[in-house]
Amino acid sequence: MALLPARTKHRKQQKGKCTGLAKAGCFVDFGDFGMQSLGRGWITSQQIEACRVTITRYFARKGQVWIRIFPDKPITKKPAETRMGKGKGSPTAWVSVVRPGRILFEVGNVTIEEARKALRLAAAKLPIKTKFVTRVERV
Repeated sequence: MALLPARTKHRKQQKGKCTGLAKAGCFVDFGDFGMQSLGRGWITSQQIEACRVTITRYFARKGQVWIRIFPDKPITKKPAETRMGKGKGSPTAWVSVVRPGRILFEVGNVTIEEARKALRLAAAKLPIKTKFVTRVERV
């Protein structure tokens, strides 16, 4: 079950820059514990799904999981052994742009030890560094 948008305005997007810090999604809002990004980069829909499966399997029908990122950026690739030119390649994957400070996953209704272990196992599936964070009550 790969994540991808139902429809988009444009089929292809430019690469863009991944500078700065996360502007939104920096706090644990839904669960009790979360996984926060320390690095920047692209996270594919396959990596998000691998993390989700890892967390839910570790919890074994207890706890809740929230995915706080969504892959809405199409990535194109030209076929192997193709000469230069002839336009941009066709979309092959969907990615989510992640900047430092972004909450990637949240979990709830589990103990802190279970949450820490599950998020550590999921973090091994990602190409960026992450840290374990807890909910802070904000005013």
